[in-house]
Amino acid sequence: MLTKLARTGMLIAALGIAGCTESSVKDFAPQYANRELPQKILASMRAKDMDKGAPIMARIFKEENTVEIWKQKRNGRYDIIATYPICKWSGKLGPKYTEGDRQAPEGFYTVRPAQMNPKSSYHLSFNIGFPNAYDKVNGRTGANLMVHGACSSSGCYSMTDPQIEEIYAFGRDAFRGGQKEIQIEAFPFRMTAANMARYRNDPNYNFWKMLKVGYDNFEITKVPPKVDVCEKRYVFNQVAADGQAFSPAGACPTTTQPDALKVAYTEYQSKYDAAFNAALGGAKPAPKASILGTKEAAIVADWSKRRARGERVPIEPPSLNSDGSVTETSRMGRIDSPLGRKMAAIDAEKAAKQKAEEEKTAAVAAAKAAKEAEKQRLAEAKAAKTAQPESTATIVAPAPAPEAVTQTAADDGGVMSKMKKRLFGMFGG
Repeated sequence: MLTKLARTGMLIAALGIAGCTESSVKDFAPQYANRELPQKILASMRAKDMDKGAPIMARIFKEENTVEIWKQKRNGRYDIIATYPICKWSGKLGPKYTEGDRQAPEGFYTVRPAQMNPKSSYHLSFNIGFPNAYDKVNGRTGANLMVHGACSSSGCYSMTDPQIEEIYAFGRDAFRGGQKEIQIEAFPFRMTAANMARYRNDPNYNFWKMLKVGYDNFEITKVPPKVDVCEKRYVFNQVAADGQAFSPAGACPTTTQPDALKVAYTEYQSKYDAAFNAALGGAKPAPKASILGTKEAAIVADWSKRRARGERVPIEPPSLNSDGSVTETSRMGRIDSPLGRKMAAIDAEKAAKQKAEEEKTAAVAAAKAAKEAEKQRLAEAKAAKTAQPESTATIVAPAPAPEAVTQTAADDGGVMSKMKKRLFGMFGG
């Protein structure tokens, strides 16, 4: 049964394992882009019946901070060969909506040889192919969304340099072995019944339910699903009827699916439904925050634009709350870039001019206040002098002291006695 499912999955997966041109994979310089996988991994490949150049696929789980590398075995089914913790990813759970919203994408993406960048500023990188057909038809924008090294993210999935060297080597060897394109599946979390029950009230839940169909198809077949888009939604492992095709914006064509896959999916879904219902009443960790649609994306994108212009903005991007309010960090700063430094210099010059103007204004005001105070003082002094009553000054001789009076009287008596004697002498008295 499993062998039959694997063969069926291989047929409908349509991975296109055809030889790519030599020019697209021959030059993987610089040197660390040519480093071989560790012997431990090569030994694990041999133990799992894998060829070094066999096709690969990758799964990304945000909440678990995990990147998984799966590799095709000789029987056609895939098995996990390596797991890496994500060093950093930006944004919240939920899809990427618009350029600048700092969201790491979720969905099904394709990497071709031309998307590999051995000369990346982030050590090594590969573009995951955002926006894909689903993103474009739903009006989602953005560019240069990567898996890269340097452990720094603004909407990407960032790994350490040693990790990206190994992941890059897996892709390089697969392309050299003839794989035409690598499927990248990016999920908010492992799409188990327990996790889906945790997030059943999230605004992104319907989008995640759509991704889960692709997730389940891989879990059942262990072959990357064939991915198409019609009616602005993903469809998986569907084969269009003769003469019909998938159009992202058009109606979905009449499709068929192998009976074995339909039976296996029905059985899988029955077990999932039972587990989901059981998880509804069980103890579980609280769900993590997710992006609240296009409105929050627009708020963060505006923050990103202002930051890119070198403006001084909150250190962390703003967050929209369920009640419609916006939360921003109190710490402010600007991006360290030529534009940011230029803006800082302009702001510093403006601040210096403003300070000088304020100091000049303060000095003028102080001088004016001092002048007014002096005028007030003089006016008050004049008013006080005018208010004092006029009077005629009378000079009164001081009364002589008693001793002086006695002496004067004695002196006067002596003079009178002498005069009397003279008069008596003159008149014979």
